[in-house]
Amino acid sequence: MKRLNNQSFRNQKVLIRVDFNVPLNQKLQVVDNTRIHAAKPTIDYVLNNGGSCVLISHLGRPQGISPELSLENIVSEVIKVLNRSVQFHSDCIGEEAEKKSNSLKPGEILLLENLRFYKDESRGEIEFAKKLARHGSVYINDAFGAAHRAHASTTIISKFFKENKFFGKLLEKEVLAIDKVLKSGQKPVLAIIGGAKVSSKITIIESMLDKIDHLIIGGGMVYTFILALKGKIGESICEKNYTEMALEIINKAKKKNVFIHLPIDIVAGNNFSNEAKQKIFDVKNIEKGWQGLDAGPESLKLFQSIILKCNTILWNGPLGVFEFSNFAQGTIKIGEMIAEQTKRGAFSLVGGGDSVFAVKKFGLENKMSYVSTGGGAMLESLEGKHLPGIEALIN
Repeated sequence: MKRLNNQSFRNQKVLIRVDFNVPLNQKLQVVDNTRIHAAKPTIDYVLNNGGSCVLISHLGRPQGISPELSLENIVSEVIKVLNRSVQFHSDCIGEEAEKKSNSLKPGEILLLENLRFYKDESRGEIEFAKKLARHGSVYINDAFGAAHRAHASTTIISKFFKENKFFGKLLEKEVLAIDKVLKSGQKPVLAIIGGAKVSSKITIIESMLDKIDHLIIGGGMVYTFILALKGKIGESICEKNYTEMALEIINKAKKKNVFIHLPIDIVAGNNFSNEAKQKIFDVKNIEKGWQGLDAGPESLKLFQSIILKCNTILWNGPLGVFEFSNFAQGTIKIGEMIAEQTKRGAFSLVGGGDSVFAVKKFGLENKMSYVSTGGGAMLESLEGKHLPGIEALIN
């Protein structure tokens, strides 16, 4: 892994693939600048070591040029977060864009237009990558959120920078955090996997069974497991086609000496809304007309006893419908328990869109060892897949 330690970039133009795929509101203002903050250490490092920065990123999934997804909309936020002046150019390739990058002086920053205005970016076209590569003599990939895509700017471009390609500070931290869970984590290792669907988490669970000691299952996918175990689930969300798969996971875990922990009780609602009437049921005996929407008090006591004996904890996916304040307690409590165990010295990694959103929403972000910025990339790493953006930097 080529890191940025002790690198001089004196008079070098450094092309940095950042992940500025940030959410915008209807006024086209940035509503969460986490990803811009995450890129700051790498940008600062280059500028403080004599270089200039050409920043490239995608935003959304435009079909051709669309003004509402122009990176021009985020320039003011980038300036605010970086606390430096930032130039912008309305294209990412071509003569004018190259003139702009060529005229950069050390200490200056240029942000280029949305890469995905060109279909060649997503297709991984080599000619497009070659044009992008003209903007710098050094390439840094710091876009972990896009590292699982074999796109022109994340993977193909590496061919043009033989020795002059580096892991950005964020990318390095993400890779090391995942390694700490999957390879070098201090035992016992616990994975807390939540979310609505078993189908979207099966590959993660299966690949993690070789690396963990305990698995807590939460959220909507609980009810597929409970149905598989011949329980009554009322109107709870369930993927009936995956009950056999759920039983397979339980059997595989037994063979590998992994303890699976399902909730004991749940908080149910008589409809899917925040205003629903609440009732606590044994998880295997939910009455008709009721659906499980959160983990119950006895379940949380059980989960706490598991969390308090684990030294490495991965959390991916909420324990209930935390968007409804009346059914958010399970997710909040589990977050607080992980934070408490982190304080005692455990390593905690939070990854995947909803759990990251939850820790931010409930003010727990700074109490975790590491909160990942890359949803899909993080999940593919946990599935044991090789990410093309990372492979390209190594090979």
